[in-house]
Formats: sequence, structure tokens, C-alpha cells
Amino acid sequence: MNILVVDDEKIIREGVRRTLQTSHPGMRIFTAASPEEAIETLRNSHIDIVFTDILMPGMTGLELMKLTRRRHPHVKWIVISAYSEFAYAQEAMRLGARDYLLKPIGKEKLLKLIGTLEEELRRENRLTMENQVLRSNLKYLREAVFQRWASGLDIGRFDMASEMGSHPDFYLILVRLESANPIHLEHFIVDNVLSELIEQKGHGFVSSFESHSLLGLVTLQEGTGLDSFLVELRSHLNQYLKIPFHLGASGLLYDFQVIPQEVKRLKQSGTLASTGLYEHKNEGAIEVALQYIRTHYHEDLSLEKVASVVYLNPAYFSQLFKQKTGQGFKEYIIQLRLERAKELLQDPYLKIADIAERVGYQDMRHFTQVFRKKHALTPTEYRRQWEDEQ
Repeated sequence: MNILVVDDEKIIREGVRRTLQTSHPGMRIFTAASPEEAIETLRNSHIDIVFTDILMPGMTGLELMKLTRRRHPHVKWIVISAYSEFAYAQEAMRLGARDYLLKPIGKEKLLKLIGTLEEELRRENRLTMENQVLRSNLKYLREAVFQRWASGLDIGRFDMASEMGSHPDFYLILVRLESANPIHLEHFIVDNVLSELIEQKGHGFVSSFESHSLLGLVTLQEGTGLDSFLVELRSHLNQYLKIPFHLGASGLLYDFQVIPQEVKRLKQSGTLASTGLYEHKNEGAIEVALQYIRTHYHEDLSLEKVASVVYLNPAYFSQLFKQKTGQGFKEYIIQLRLERAKELLQDPYLKIADIAERVGYQDMRHFTQVFRKKHALTPTEYRRQWEDEQ
């Protein structure tokens, strides 16, 4: 039996791991310090039981459940929390959690729960597991065939008639991820979010399409419009993704034969008006970052530190920051500090060294160099000039 313990507090996850390992030496115990690490472990290893904290940076344990339960329906979830809030417990149970434990977790209760779950796992029908594998394999086969079909490639003798019959009308949804780095985690997130939304709003499926794109086909249920579908999809992707993406959709289609041509058009399209294309901006995160900078400008602020505050990749954060402010991160910090320094220099009773420290410069010489480079005056010269003008 394989168990995954997800908690950003090392003392909790290591405590659970040691307790389980001591009492059940034959078990494999995995640990993850974040939901992102947990997703990677679930993707790479067969996990039977997941213990997850609720409140963690970036993504809650409940969000982790929502994001992964479709891909890993066999997993038994145990939610851990420091709070006895009924709403948390209610939502955890609604999502299918097997139990809800409050910190600190008692050793006896933990071991009793594991014993119960171990027995449940033993009772699971082998045939059910084989059927799940078969359905999963058929799913991957269908998606692979559809990928070739959408690319205009030969699909041999595979019959698309059954798929055509299931989708008398449909939309195509194309999600393109913008990153120069490997995107295994982001690909997994998009696949799960889009697949679950398709299941909620109608029926269809999602297929990988080229290295950085995923293509969804959906027949929406009556009363659900494409616009509302895209708004909800965009909202979920904004919440979970930390890299930029583009979201495009076709109009309502009736013929599978036009799919290759329509996919080609979506790939080439780049305007919001013509295709319903959306672009992830994360402007809210930049607003939070600016507020944080204005409050902490006197501290040692690095790009990496501020990016981590809003849970964004530093390179992507830097790109968004410049788009939003028109300045680079370092340039913005310097300007903010020097504007505040100019205000403080108008107080004749403040020493230059004290002003430098108040605006984030521990070395007065460095402060003077930066100030002179920006204003062609030293701080002392600026103060004299200001006094002369009064």
C-alpha cells in the first residue's frame, strides 16, 4: 500500500510518515511539501491513500482534491486541518474525503484509520481494477486517434462513426501554454480542469495536441452557452496556472470533417474578437505585489521574493510586472525608494545615513551613488537646493 502525506509543515508530514513507517514497515510512504509536489507524485507513482493539509501556500488541499480526483478516482483522501470549521469538513466530504482529522493527530486514531482503509483496499474487486485499466487504455487510444485526426493525418481503419454519433454538434477548445520550459505539471492541470468542466457542462473529451497545446471537444448541455463555459474555464486556469496561456474556441460545428481545418485556424488566430481568444494576465497578482512593495520597499526586496509572495514564476512575474507598470522590477524599486528619500530630505533634522536606511539602503555611500545617478545631485546637494527654493 502506498501513502502520500501532503503538508507544508515538515514536522507534521514527517511525524505522520514516521508513525506509519514504524507500525507498517511494508508500506511505501511518500511526502510532499506542497500541492504541486503532490501532483507530481500522483502522476509518477501509484498512490492508494493521500493525507493532505487544507491550508497551504498556492493551492489548498481541497483544491488539490478537486484537481486530481478525476485522474485518480481510486485514491482515498484523508483531510488534515488545524481548524474544526464545519464548512471545511462539509466541503471535504462533498469532494469524497474518507475522513477529516484535526491537528494534532493522535497516533491511535491514525493507526486505526489506516487499518480500516487497508481492509477496504483488500476488498476491492480485481475485476473492477482491470476494467478501470481497460477504460483508461481505451481513453488514451481515442485521444491519440483524435489527435491524428485533428492534425489531418491518416487514422488507418479506426472508425470515428461512434464519436460522430455522440456529438451531432460540438465546439473545439484549444489551450496553448506559453513556456520555454517543460510543462508536465501545467499540462496535467489543463487536462484535468478542462476535462472536469466538460463533464459538468456536457460531454466530450480532451486530447494532447502538440507539445504545448491541448484540444478539447465538447457538446454542451442545453442551457449552457459557450461564453459562460469559457469564462469559467479561464477563471479556473487563472487560479491554478503560473505561466501565461491562450484560450481559443471555435464556433458551433456539425461535421467532424471540418475539424482539421478549424484547428489550423485556431492555431493561426491571434485576436480576441475573431476567435474568443483569452489571455491569462494575472493582473490581480501584480496589484497585490505592488501593494506589498509599497509596504516593504525599505526591506531587502528581490524579484524572487516578491514573485513568491504572489506564487508566480520569477521570469513570468518579471514579464507581467513590466507590462503592468512600464518599468522593470529593479527600476521600479529604485524609483519608489528615491521618491521617498526626496520627501525625507526635506526634513533638515534627519541625517542622510538615517534616510538611506529608512528607504532600504544600509550603505550610505551606495545610496548616494544611486541618488546622484538618478537626479544628477547628491542627497546633500538636493537638500540644499530644496531649502534655497523655499
